Amino acid sequence: MKLMIDDAVWGFKEIFSDFGEIVTLSGRQINRQSLLDCDILIVRSRTKVDKELLEGTKVQFVGSTVAGLNHIDEAYLHENNITFVSAQGCNANAVAEYVISAISNLANDYNFDLSDKTLGIIGVGNVGSRLDFKAKQLGITTLLNDPPRQEIEGKENFVDLNTALSADIVTFHSPLTFSGSHPTYNLLGSHNFELITQDSIVINTARGGIIDEDLWEKTKTKANVIDCWENEPNINTKLQSSAYWATPHIAGHSIDAKFMGSFMIYRKLCKFTKKSFNKEIEHLINPEVITINENTLHETLNLIYSFVDDVKAIEDISKFEHYRRNYPDRYEWSHFQTQFDIPYKNNI
Repeated sequence: MKLMIDDAVWGFKEIFSDFGEIVTLSGRQINRQSLLDCDILIVRSRTKVDKELLEGTKVQFVGSTVAGLNHIDEAYLHENNITFVSAQGCNANAVAEYVISAISNLANDYNFDLSDKTLGIIGVGNVGSRLDFKAKQLGITTLLNDPPRQEIEGKENFVDLNTALSADIVTFHSPLTFSGSHPTYNLLGSHNFELITQDSIVINTARGGIIDEDLWEKTKTKANVIDCWENEPNINTKLQSSAYWATPHIAGHSIDAKFMGSFMIYRKLCKFTKKSFNKEIEHLINPEVITINENTLHETLNLIYSFVDDVKAIEDISKFEHYRRNYPDRYEWSHFQTQFDIPYKNNI
């Protein structure tokens, strides 16, 4: 069996070698010609998996080790009996930690108390649910907007979009969709951007395209935190220069998330190939516990990982893709022993 794997997939050699011969390329370099004799394809987000890529190849299993699905033509895979599995949720905790880190730094720099602020969470799935839990642990009042969940669960725990957009801090965690009952393309756009004021803090760690960037760059806010952009890596430089944090789509790039993305696909590939499960793979991440003795939230989180370094890394935007592919090791909060009681545990 031959496997083509994006060379940015974490631990590909240790995790997937037992399945057969491995060939690696960068995600953007994987093409139809390179797949002609491959049985398995394992990608991240930079490979568009569709008819153009797969027609005439031997590929029967596609695994995507990231949370998003915008790069996958699921209909084509289904119609052609190609098994598809994804790692949705693998980076949810990492993204939630990024957002809390941003908010804690904003609270320090703008001198406000977290307990005085409302947080509008738009999209309460894998990421939004974890963020809601962490924010409440810190005393932040959350306003949850998720129409698909509301239709199933009722209105009790949810607010409408306009109410969420009127929060002090607005953060987006919806998938990017263009059709259906609740499309999210330009979810914040010309029809409702007036709800964003000069006192609003706006955060996008979801997908580029959920917020109309042409309007966003013209709208005065208290602060913007932007990790996901339209037209990556050719991002909006006006938004970048005015943002509090402008980072290169790395909110979910913790070591834990990358491992979990690979591990989730590994388990599903074992099932597909009827191969026995290697329990040792579960323990590939085992860093030494580090103690941090700072007394405040923002100092504690900045010592765990300073996202300001990620902002500086792409001041020259030509480094956007290179930095993503060569991202520094970043471990999630559960690996640290801290004096300040950070909300690393989840209710999920």
